Amino acid sequence: MDKKLLEILACPVCKSSLVYQKANQELICKACRLAYPIRDDIPVMLEEEARQLDPEEEV
Repeated sequence: MDKKLLEILACPVCKSSLVYQKANQELICKACRLAYPIRDDIPVMLEEEARQLDPEEEV
């Protein structure tokens, strides 16, 4: 994940910053507890494509 891209990306729901999770290839919004997928090195920043994090998942 390009660090400069990560710096400018924000959660489309709440506008919070995102955390890159390399293992799952996802961008995590801690505030909304949503995980946005990264497909073919492209972040999919659509709320309907994001998955809700389980309560026991650590962010």
